[in-house]
Amino acid sequence: MRKSFSKASGRNDAWFAAACIVGIAGLGLCSEAKAQDVSANVAVTSDYVFRGVSQTQENPALSAGVDLTRNGFYAGGWASSVDFGDDTDAEVDLYAGYRLEVAGYALDFGVIGYLYAGQPDGADYDYVELKAAASRAVGPATLGAAVYYSPDFFGAAEDEATYAEVNGAVSPADKWTVSGAVGRQWVSSDLDYTTWNLGAAYQLTDNLALDLRYHDTDQHDFGDIYGARAVATLKATF
Repeated sequence: MRKSFSKASGRNDAWFAAACIVGIAGLGLCSEAKAQDVSANVAVTSDYVFRGVSQTQENPALSAGVDLTRNGFYAGGWASSVDFGDDTDAEVDLYAGYRLEVAGYALDFGVIGYLYAGQPDGADYDYVELKAAASRAVGPATLGAAVYYSPDFFGAAEDEATYAEVNGAVSPADKWTVSGAVGRQWVSSDLDYTTWNLGAAYQLTDNLALDLRYHDTDQHDFGDIYGARAVATLKATF
Protein backbone atom coordinates (compact mmCIF):
# COMPACT_ATOMS: atom_id res chain seq x y z
CA MET A 1 0.00 0.00 0.00
CA ARG A 2 1.31 3.46 -0.81
CA LYS A 3 0.52 4.73 2.68
CA SER A 4 -1.09 2.99 5.63
CA PHE A 5 -3.47 5.90 6.27
CA SER A 6 -7.13 5.46 7.10
CA LYS A 7 -9.86 7.90 6.16
CA ALA A 8 -13.64 7.72 6.38
CA SER A 9 -14.58 10.76 4.28
CA GLY A 10 -16.44 10.43 0.95
CA ARG A 11 -14.91 9.80 -2.46
CA ASN A 12 -16.96 12.37 -4.36
CA ASP A 13 -14.01 14.54 -5.45
CA ALA A 14 -12.19 11.65 -7.12
CA TRP A 15 -15.28 10.28 -8.80
CA PHE A 16 -16.35 13.72 -10.02
CA ALA A 17 -12.91 14.32 -11.54
CA ALA A 18 -12.97 10.87 -13.11
CA ALA A 19 -16.38 11.55 -14.63
CA CYS A 20 -15.09 14.81 -16.11
CA ILE A 21 -12.10 13.04 -17.62
CA VAL A 22 -14.27 10.32 -19.12
CA GLY A 23 -16.48 13.01 -20.62
CA ILE A 24 -13.50 14.75 -22.20
CA ALA A 25 -12.24 11.47 -23.63
CA GLY A 26 -15.67 10.62 -24.97
CA LEU A 27 -16.00 13.95 -26.73
CA GLY A 28 -12.58 13.49 -28.28
CA LEU A 29 -13.31 9.98 -29.49
CA CYS A 30 -16.49 11.19 -31.12
CA SER A 31 -14.79 14.06 -32.95
CA GLU A 32 -13.57 12.06 -35.97
CA ALA A 33 -10.28 11.04 -34.34
CA LYS A 34 -7.76 9.66 -36.78
CA ALA A 35 -6.29 6.21 -36.26
CA GLN A 36 -2.91 7.63 -35.29
CA ASP A 37 -4.57 9.65 -32.49
CA VAL A 38 -5.36 6.49 -30.54
CA SER A 39 -2.80 4.16 -28.96
CA ALA A 40 -2.97 1.25 -26.54
CA ASN A 41 -0.54 -0.62 -24.33
CA VAL A 42 -0.34 -3.88 -22.39
CA ALA A 43 2.40 -4.75 -19.89
CA VAL A 44 3.53 -7.38 -17.43
CA THR A 45 5.92 -6.44 -14.62
CA SER A 46 7.68 -8.32 -11.86
CA ASP A 47 6.51 -5.66 -9.34
CA TYR A 48 4.24 -2.65 -9.82
CA VAL A 49 6.26 0.18 -8.22
CA PHE A 50 4.79 3.68 -7.90
CA ARG A 51 7.08 6.43 -6.63
CA GLY A 52 9.40 3.86 -5.12
CA VAL A 53 6.67 1.88 -3.33
CA SER A 54 5.42 -1.59 -4.32
CA GLN A 55 1.69 -1.64 -5.07
CA THR A 56 1.55 -5.44 -5.26
CA GLN A 57 3.33 -6.57 -2.07
CA GLU A 58 6.42 -7.16 -4.26
CA ASN A 59 4.50 -9.49 -6.60
CA PRO A 60 3.97 -9.34 -10.40
CA ALA A 61 1.25 -7.23 -12.02
CA LEU A 62 -0.61 -6.96 -15.31
CA SER A 63 -1.67 -3.62 -16.78
CA ALA A 64 -3.29 -2.14 -19.87
CA GLY A 65 -4.15 1.33 -21.10
CA VAL A 66 -5.52 3.40 -23.96
CA ASP A 67 -4.68 7.00 -24.93
CA LEU A 68 -6.26 9.58 -27.21
CA THR A 69 -4.33 12.64 -28.43
CA ARG A 70 -5.60 15.46 -30.63
CA ASN A 71 -4.27 18.96 -31.27
CA GLY A 72 -2.27 18.97 -28.05
CA PHE A 73 -5.10 17.63 -25.88
CA TYR A 74 -4.94 14.12 -24.48
CA ALA A 75 -7.12 11.79 -22.43
CA GLY A 76 -6.86 8.17 -21.47
CA GLY A 77 -7.25 5.38 -19.00
CA TRP A 78 -4.94 2.81 -17.48
CA ALA A 79 -5.59 -0.15 -15.18
CA SER A 80 -3.35 -2.49 -13.19
CA SER A 81 -3.69 -5.30 -10.72
CA VAL A 82 -2.70 -4.29 -7.16
CA ASP A 83 -2.41 -5.94 -3.76
CA PHE A 84 -2.67 -3.82 -0.60
CA GLY A 85 -3.16 -6.78 1.72
CA ASP A 86 -6.94 -6.25 1.76
CA ASP A 87 -9.71 -6.77 -0.83
CA THR A 88 -8.42 -4.05 -3.16
CA ASP A 89 -7.45 -5.79 -6.40
CA ALA A 90 -7.29 -3.18 -9.17
CA GLU A 91 -6.25 0.41 -9.78
CA VAL A 92 -7.87 2.43 -12.55
CA ASP A 93 -6.31 5.76 -13.56
CA LEU A 94 -8.25 8.24 -15.69
CA TYR A 95 -6.48 11.34 -16.96
CA ALA A 96 -6.65 14.28 -19.33
CA GLY A 97 -4.54 17.31 -20.12
CA TYR A 98 -2.85 19.53 -22.65
CA ARG A 99 0.68 19.46 -24.06
CA LEU A 100 2.44 22.30 -25.85
CA GLU A 101 5.92 23.51 -26.73
CA VAL A 102 7.25 26.92 -25.68
CA ALA A 103 10.78 28.14 -26.46
CA GLY A 104 12.09 24.60 -26.83
CA TYR A 105 10.41 23.32 -23.66
CA ALA A 106 7.76 20.60 -23.83
CA LEU A 107 5.04 21.46 -21.28
CA ASP A 108 2.34 19.17 -19.93
CA PHE A 109 -0.59 20.21 -17.72
CA GLY A 110 -3.12 17.63 -16.61
CA VAL A 111 -5.39 16.04 -14.03
CA ILE A 112 -5.32 12.40 -12.92
CA GLY A 113 -7.97 10.44 -11.04
CA TYR A 114 -6.82 7.31 -9.18
CA LEU A 115 -9.64 4.85 -8.46
CA TYR A 116 -9.40 1.52 -6.60
CA ALA A 117 -11.71 -1.46 -7.05
CA GLY A 118 -12.55 -3.61 -4.03
CA GLN A 119 -11.26 -1.17 -1.41
CA PRO A 120 -12.64 -1.75 2.12
CA ASP A 121 -15.49 0.39 3.44
CA GLY A 122 -14.15 3.64 4.87
CA ALA A 123 -10.70 3.24 3.32
CA ASP A 124 -11.20 6.00 0.72
CA TYR A 125 -8.14 5.24 -1.38
CA ASP A 126 -9.45 7.22 -4.38
CA TYR A 127 -7.85 10.61 -4.99
CA VAL A 128 -7.09 13.25 -7.62
CA GLU A 129 -3.82 14.91 -8.59
CA LEU A 130 -3.04 18.00 -10.66
CA LYS A 131 0.09 17.74 -12.80
CA ALA A 132 2.54 20.26 -14.26
CA ALA A 133 5.62 19.00 -16.11
CA ALA A 134 8.34 20.35 -18.39
CA SER A 135 11.18 18.79 -20.37
CA ARG A 136 13.85 19.90 -22.82
CA ALA A 137 16.39 18.26 -25.10
CA VAL A 138 19.95 18.99 -23.98
CA GLY A 139 22.38 17.54 -26.49
CA PRO A 140 21.66 13.80 -26.79
CA ALA A 141 19.67 13.77 -23.54
CA THR A 142 16.23 14.89 -22.42
CA LEU A 143 15.94 16.49 -18.98
CA GLY A 144 12.68 17.13 -17.20
CA ALA A 145 10.84 18.00 -14.01
CA ALA A 146 7.30 17.48 -12.77
CA VAL A 147 5.09 18.45 -9.84
CA TYR A 148 1.91 16.67 -8.73
CA TYR A 149 -0.50 18.09 -6.15
CA SER A 150 -3.42 16.38 -4.40
CA PRO A 151 -5.77 18.25 -2.01
CA ASP A 152 -6.91 14.94 -0.50
CA PHE A 153 -4.28 12.22 -0.88
CA PHE A 154 -4.55 8.41 -0.94
CA GLY A 155 -6.33 7.36 2.28
CA ALA A 156 -4.63 10.25 4.05
CA ALA A 157 -7.24 11.70 6.42
CA GLU A 158 -7.86 14.66 4.09
CA ASP A 159 -4.14 15.46 3.98
CA GLU A 160 -2.70 17.50 1.13
CA ALA A 161 0.23 15.97 -0.72
CA THR A 162 2.83 17.13 -3.24
CA TYR A 163 5.24 15.05 -5.29
CA ALA A 164 8.14 16.70 -7.15
CA GLU A 165 10.55 14.94 -9.48
CA VAL A 166 13.53 15.60 -11.73
CA ASN A 167 14.27 13.08 -14.46
CA GLY A 168 16.47 12.42 -17.45
CA ALA A 169 16.87 10.05 -20.37
CA VAL A 170 19.47 9.38 -23.07
CA SER A 171 19.81 6.89 -25.93
CA PRO A 172 23.44 5.68 -25.93
CA ALA A 173 22.87 3.27 -28.81
CA ASP A 174 20.22 2.24 -31.30
CA LYS A 175 17.17 0.72 -29.54
CA TRP A 176 18.57 1.51 -26.07
CA THR A 177 17.35 4.17 -23.62
CA VAL A 178 18.86 4.82 -20.20
CA SER A 179 16.72 6.86 -17.81
CA GLY A 180 16.38 7.78 -14.17
CA ALA A 181 14.55 10.03 -11.74
CA VAL A 182 14.75 11.43 -8.22
CA GLY A 183 11.57 12.51 -6.46
CA ARG A 184 10.25 13.65 -3.11
CA GLN A 185 6.79 12.87 -1.73
CA TRP A 186 5.46 15.33 0.85
CA VAL A 187 2.30 14.60 2.85
CA SER A 188 0.94 17.13 5.36
CA SER A 189 0.87 14.41 8.05
CA ASP A 190 4.71 14.39 7.84
CA LEU A 191 4.97 10.90 6.31
CA ASP A 192 7.44 12.13 3.69
CA TYR A 193 10.09 10.22 1.77
CA THR A 194 12.53 10.50 -1.13
CA THR A 195 12.62 8.00 -3.98
CA TRP A 196 14.86 7.36 -6.97
CA ASN A 197 15.13 4.95 -9.87
CA LEU A 198 17.62 4.12 -12.62
CA GLY A 199 17.19 1.73 -15.49
CA ALA A 200 17.55 0.84 -19.16
CA ALA A 201 15.01 -0.07 -21.81
CA TYR A 202 15.63 -2.05 -24.98
CA GLN A 203 13.27 -1.90 -27.98
CA LEU A 204 12.87 -5.57 -28.94
CA THR A 205 10.57 -4.77 -31.88
CA ASP A 206 8.63 -1.75 -33.11
CA ASN A 207 5.88 -2.61 -30.61
CA LEU A 208 7.65 -4.43 -27.79
CA ALA A 209 10.13 -3.10 -25.21
CA LEU A 210 11.86 -4.55 -22.14
CA ASP A 211 12.71 -2.27 -19.19
CA LEU A 212 15.03 -3.25 -16.32
CA ARG A 213 14.99 -0.79 -13.40
CA TYR A 214 16.27 -0.32 -9.86
CA HIS A 215 14.00 1.48 -7.35
CA ASP A 216 14.68 2.63 -3.79
CA THR A 217 13.52 5.07 -1.09
CA ASP A 218 15.05 6.59 2.03
CA GLN A 219 12.32 5.25 4.33
CA HIS A 220 12.74 1.48 4.60
CA ASP A 221 11.33 1.79 8.14
CA PHE A 222 7.91 2.42 6.58
CA GLY A 223 7.83 -1.25 5.53
CA ASP A 224 9.19 -3.76 3.05
CA ILE A 225 7.26 -2.21 0.18
CA TYR A 226 9.48 0.89 0.54
CA GLY A 227 12.68 -1.14 0.17
CA ALA A 228 15.16 -1.41 -2.69
CA ARG A 229 14.17 -3.63 -5.60
CA ALA A 230 14.97 -4.48 -9.20
CA VAL A 231 12.01 -4.63 -11.56
CA ALA A 232 11.61 -6.09 -15.05
CA THR A 233 8.77 -4.88 -17.29
CA LEU A 234 7.75 -6.12 -20.73
CA LYS A 235 5.47 -3.65 -22.53
CA ALA A 236 3.67 -3.83 -25.86
CA THR A 237 2.30 -0.71 -27.57
CA PHE A 238 -0.13 -0.53 -30.48
